[in-house]
Amino acid sequence: MLARSAVRAGLAVALLACASAAAQSFDPSALKLLQSMGRQPTTLARYQYLIQVEPSLRADDRILALQFLSFSEDELGLYDQAVFSFPLKNSLPDDLKLPTPADWRAADAVDAIAALAAQRRIVMVNEAHHDAHTRQLTLELLPRLRALGFNYFAAEALGTDDPDLARRGYPVRKSGTEYLRDPLYGDIVREAIRLGFTLVPYDNALNGQARENAQADTLYQAVFAKDPNARLFVHAGYAHIDKVAGRLGGIQPMAMRLQALTGQVPLCIDQTDFLETGLDTSDPYHQLVRAFPSEKPEVLLSRQTGQPWSARPTAYDINVILPDSLSLDAFGMYKYGYRITLQGEAMSHVIDRNEMERDGWLSLDGKRSPHPINAMLCRGTVPCVVDAHYLGEPDDAIAADRYAITGYNEFTNLYLRPGRYRLRASDSDGHTLSESEIDMP
Repeated sequence: MLARSAVRAGLAVALLACASAAAQSFDPSALKLLQSMGRQPTTLARYQYLIQVEPSLRADDRILALQFLSFSEDELGLYDQAVFSFPLKNSLPDDLKLPTPADWRAADAVDAIAALAAQRRIVMVNEAHHDAHTRQLTLELLPRLRALGFNYFAAEALGTDDPDLARRGYPVRKSGTEYLRDPLYGDIVREAIRLGFTLVPYDNALNGQARENAQADTLYQAVFAKDPNARLFVHAGYAHIDKVAGRLGGIQPMAMRLQALTGQVPLCIDQTDFLETGLDTSDPYHQLVRAFPSEKPEVLLSRQTGQPWSARPTAYDINVILPDSLSLDAFGMYKYGYRITLQGEAMSHVIDRNEMERDGWLSLDGKRSPHPINAMLCRGTVPCVVDAHYLGEPDDAIAADRYAITGYNEFTNLYLRPGRYRLRASDSDGHTLSESEIDMP
């Protein structure tokens, strides 16, 4: 099983968009891989390309390819597959002792964070870019923090090329980086706009300390320099939310720099140190899940002081533990088999419907309902992507949900809020294969 630090994962993100800058520090074979990925017309095409070339790559390039494969799968709604493709694990502190139920109790993460945020001016939550499950918490925190008076929302995936985003009310492809193409990330941006947050793009194409400095300076200038009474909610990646150096090597993270600029101590919440990365149940994540079972994101509170548990108390304030959800059934679960006989052939062939299971957390605690889809929407062209767009929104709008169908007998569910939608199936070149309208009650 692969184990790579968040530093490498974060670095790989910038490479596809900045191949010319990467030429200064990456060898020719890696650059060739990046350039080939960049030429693919759609995420589905890039996914197909990586599936094809990955087995023949050398070791270092294979790791890079698997990272981008996991990013592609996440963008295509193949959420479990994305985690299995690149099971990223952080290196935990050597002296770490996991909490036990005798000294700690589980609490609902959203309730606990909202209570702690009441006295803060800055709240930061991180994500693992290839794991959409780490976006659920931010989506649920948005209305709670807005009710507390938080009025600015900064997201790492937002860009500066879409000045009409807030007025329009929904993100499109040019609204930000590829992470934003994941429907869960798009849902975060839609909800922030609906609630009246001022959106703040803050990331850049730099690397290392220059990137952290620029992120912090952008947030300070865009928010606190203009509005000294502002309250800011930041959704970032990995160790950018740390208040001390360490997980980024000697680099001072964005949160540390912003604290120095503002004089405000941010409330920093980590979701990436303890993540479900595979079926190995002996790791620290599964030890915590067994000790503190929950069906919702949870935090651990001291039975003596009521303070939240942090595996790195100087770096961040709280660890959030997400409930386990990975299943091999995401790769297919054959059922409803039946038998047909092809004319002119003596033998019968078994054709099965292959159910591609998706995680139950996608219902967002009942806010979204499942809508069945199948390969018939692809009109004989497989693989294809099925996007559910809110009715009236264009093809380049971030979908409400999407799924890449890769087999002729596959069926699964999209998860959608109440409303009217346009279902569009498209091929790897982006050409429309079918369209229809549906109502979700």
